[in-house]
Amino acid sequence: MTKHSLLIAATSCFLAFTSGAHARSAFDGPWDIAFVTQRGSCDTSYNFTVDVNNGIITHPNLVRFRGYVAKSGSVRASVTVQDKYASGSGKLSANSGHGTWTGHSGSSRCSGYWTAQRN
Repeated sequence: MTKHSLLIAATSCFLAFTSGAHARSAFDGPWDIAFVTQRGSCDTSYNFTVDVNNGIITHPNLVRFRGYVAKSGSVRASVTVQDKYASGSGKLSANSGHGTWTGHSGSSRCSGYWTAQRN
């Protein structure tokens, strides 16, 4: 293989890798999330909006928020705010989603479900 052919092949591989690594997710965009407490003495509900970008879930004001949406729509996320912590999992479809969560507020253990709507 000539140097020129090798360079073209290497460049093609690099471009294919970088375009795939930055491919948009089918779930990208803003989502309104509602958390409902079913067990425990945490607040009865929490509502906020998150953003999905390339499958990564973020919130502009929650620094300790981590989440990921797989290509299949499976979701895993966790958040910590002061003495409150929650983690959950579930599934997103084209415009909605649902799942369960567990966590604590201070020393109180809590659990419930969450729903999501594409914003």
